[in-house]
Amino acid sequence: MSKQGNIGVTSENIFPIIKKFLYSDHEIFLREIISNAVDATQKLKTLASVGEFKGELGDPTIHVILDEKAGTITVADRGLGMTAEEIDKYINQIAFSGAEEFVEKYKNDAAAIIGHFGLGFYSTFMVSKKVEIITRSCKDGAIPMRWSCEGNPEYTLEETTRDEIGTDIILHIDDENKEFLSKDKISDLLKKYCRFLPIPIAFGKKQEWKDGKYVDTAEDNIVNDTKPAWTRKPSELTDEDYKKFYRDMYPMTDEPLFWIHLNVDYPFNLTGILYFPKVRNNIDINRNKIQLYCNQVFVTDAVEGVVPEFLTLLHGVIDSPDIPLNVSRSYLQSDQNVKKISGHITKKVADRLEEIFKNDRPQFEEKWDSLKLFIQYGMLSDEKFYDRSQKFALLKDTDKKFFTFDEYKTLIKENQTDKDNQLVYIYTNSTEEQYSYIQAAKDKGYNVLLMDGQLDVHLVGHLEQKFEKTHFVRVDSDTVDNMVRKGDSQKVDLSEDQRNALQEVFKSQMPKMDKAEFYVTFEALGETANPILLTQSEYMRRMREMSTLQPGMSFYGEMPDSYNITLNTEHPLIKKVLSEEEAACREQLTPILADIKGWEARQSDLEEKQDKKKEDEISAAEKEDLDNTGSKLEDLRSRRDAILAGFAGNSSLVHELIDLALLSNGMLKGEALSKFIKRSVQMIG
Repeated sequence: MSKQGNIGVTSENIFPIIKKFLYSDHEIFLREIISNAVDATQKLKTLASVGEFKGELGDPTIHVILDEKAGTITVADRGLGMTAEEIDKYINQIAFSGAEEFVEKYKNDAAAIIGHFGLGFYSTFMVSKKVEIITRSCKDGAIPMRWSCEGNPEYTLEETTRDEIGTDIILHIDDENKEFLSKDKISDLLKKYCRFLPIPIAFGKKQEWKDGKYVDTAEDNIVNDTKPAWTRKPSELTDEDYKKFYRDMYPMTDEPLFWIHLNVDYPFNLTGILYFPKVRNNIDINRNKIQLYCNQVFVTDAVEGVVPEFLTLLHGVIDSPDIPLNVSRSYLQSDQNVKKISGHITKKVADRLEEIFKNDRPQFEEKWDSLKLFIQYGMLSDEKFYDRSQKFALLKDTDKKFFTFDEYKTLIKENQTDKDNQLVYIYTNSTEEQYSYIQAAKDKGYNVLLMDGQLDVHLVGHLEQKFEKTHFVRVDSDTVDNMVRKGDSQKVDLSEDQRNALQEVFKSQMPKMDKAEFYVTFEALGETANPILLTQSEYMRRMREMSTLQPGMSFYGEMPDSYNITLNTEHPLIKKVLSEEEAACREQLTPILADIKGWEARQSDLEEKQDKKKEDEISAAEKEDLDNTGSKLEDLRSRRDAILAGFAGNSSLVHELIDLALLSNGMLKGEALSKFIKRSVQMIG
């Protein structure tokens, strides 16, 4: 029998479409034809199991044969093969799926069938100038057939010779894709796509070292594990089995913390193993380590469509025939099944974490630093996970003690509730840099949380929304008395002139820093408290930190850091600065201050008179008078500030106090630090 004809397609442009657009990546041609070979082998097993094939099954191994000289790749199976009629039906009619029909007929007995669309075979034309099929059906009396096509709608179908049942697909690789004629390239593709297929895949022979070189042996080189860990029952696996599988999947990585073995058969089919890796402070490098399989065929490692975003930090394997794929199996399609699977995986992960927490809390706490980023990511991005995680999410304090949310609330409720009945959570992101602030809070009997992770600043804002009557403050954001304000502040006993003097004295000597602004404030903190503190606005600092992870908030990143220089007006050293300033500057400042008061009174009178008039009723002379008064005041204040800055510039005490405040905040470095040390030595001497 010999036949020529045209492949049944709706357009002659089908082959350019296949070559350029149908598949996202040309390399998957090998996955598709090997998957077809696996299907054919599985189908033959099914027919044998129901008595429709009575011959010998023989060795089911699928062979991948590379002939670099001939420029061919051959995939040979010993599956059920095809008759001429079946070639006509399944090869010549593009997009008619033999797998679909087979599953429907043998739905109670069929082994895993991979194909859904009948287009997998045609992916071969992405890399081939010619494709041949040599096949012999398992049906009694079937005549072996040879089909050939050169990447256009014309094909040749003729009788041939073949002793065994099964199919050889021979690809004649075109000039543009010679890279696929490399042994290393084919090995890489087989490892990527076929390493867990359920039928043995042989590529070449095993090698041994002999006479100073590697030589082939007679034994086939099997490249895949037909029974990977996720396809076995959990009862069959030991902890070492799970760890070995993880090492095989992710060599050169730390041992996993925990794992979950998924095994669901209703309302969808889902198997897999998900591992909790050690995740520190970099989310991005840990993404996309879950591999998606469909009946043990690798599909993708971009699984955002199947698992929630925060679960992409996990490692492992998910295998489901119920996740819909497009014709190339390269991208996921979103549907209700996917959403159900996603929700189920989230629930299983939360259940597993809660189980570990309940059964072995010490172990859970020991691994918290590695789990924290993952759990916080889930709490921030998935409402259902947040609700579940409240049972096992932990807060860690600076003494390295761990608390659930409820436990911590009970711990601090009595001592850290302010006068407005707000519960104040005090935290630090660096026990070293903020040591003095932490110590001051502890001296007050407060507990300080350690929140030094990548997502902690986001979690703080989230928890403030979730917890009732609660706010978080970083330990260096205010004076310790102001963080948990129990009553009205102590009155600062300074005149306006004294306030102005101290403000200019200290502000004039603050270092000039890029994107930093300093404001002088006053508190009556008692003689034993620090004389000067440098604190940073909680709100602005938090916004700046969040802007590094949220592009929409980038404008906060451009705003300057805002620092408060808080002077303790009851401390002897601040009183000494004020006393020395008054003694040194009184003679020069007295007449200037008197003039300032006189001109301020005149300015106030002029403004009051003009406020009573409409704009068009104010004469040019009146406007000029007010402008001249403002200019005179500006000049007088500049003269006053220059005198105060001159005093401050020569005051070792002022510089020492400022440097101490900067030092306690980790902001004294380089030349400034060197000067501080030298000055301190001189003052001690």
